[in-house]
Amino acid sequence: MQGTVYKSTGSWYTVKAENSEFYECRIKGKFRIKGIKSTNPVAVGDIVEFELTEVGGETVAVITAIKDRKNYIIRKSVKLSKQTHIIAANLDQVFLLVTLNNPPTFTSFIDRFLVTAEAYDIPVVLLFNKMDGYDEDEMVEVNYLIQLYRSIGYNCIEIAAKTGENVDKVKSLMLDKTSMFAGHSGVGKSTLVNALEPGLQLKTAKISEQHLQGQHTTTFAEMYDLLFGARIIDTPGIKGFGIVDMEKDEIGDYFPEFFELKSQCRFNNCLHLDEPKCAVKAALDEDKIAWNRYRSYVQMVMGEEENYRVDIHKER
Repeated sequence: MQGTVYKSTGSWYTVKAENSEFYECRIKGKFRIKGIKSTNPVAVGDIVEFELTEVGGETVAVITAIKDRKNYIIRKSVKLSKQTHIIAANLDQVFLLVTLNNPPTFTSFIDRFLVTAEAYDIPVVLLFNKMDGYDEDEMVEVNYLIQLYRSIGYNCIEIAAKTGENVDKVKSLMLDKTSMFAGHSGVGKSTLVNALEPGLQLKTAKISEQHLQGQHTTTFAEMYDLLFGARIIDTPGIKGFGIVDMEKDEIGDYFPEFFELKSQCRFNNCLHLDEPKCAVKAALDEDKIAWNRYRSYVQMVMGEEENYRVDIHKER
């Protein structure tokens, strides 16, 4: 039998078969997907083959094979630095929810996420949430970020999941597609899903006022069929995002505004660091490239962990 993984808890996998029936499955042995050492060999969105067997008089579903993935979102595991974690597979697009504060989403996180999505050819839509709660000064900062990422070519939508502002725009982009919602805990992923499909009633939680961080309401990634003809994958809040298996000389290719200038650099293997006649550095000096984007790039090339916090007040 063949089906799609709708939920992964690490030991059990909920699979929707081609006959629309759901089965709770285990995996057979250890899977190694093309050399990827992952904490979760089977991910939500995977197309799998499984069989029903009798064990102790009970019928047990066992996953026996995973079909080739068209793409996936992967990051370094937080606790196991040499391990990776596949968040979801076989995606048509990702919606990355961004909030200026409550909790803050830093540009270093956004850029790492975008680079990984570019590497695996997954379109990303940036959803700037909680637009109903910003004061005048905060609106200036949010608009700066929106203009920045739009200028690079990313689709940016201002939303307020609680009030329903522009939720219809998100809905229209989701039709007939499998979409993943991602972002830090507390940015409003579950609230947005509930606004799109009130019947799901996903759990939501208040922000911790002391730390301005969200409480985890989604423990495992899970896919849902929506009544208006879409599938969404709701994911646990992501604190950090480590990039995986990228050579230094290819990271710049996943910054669209850098890649556009690459052919103008003196050296075709230019890392845009200290090389002479670098078109990217020249554009940076002329304020044609944002400093916070360049700093994110340098951080990735140097192999630094995601601990750099950009204060956008200082970037303009």
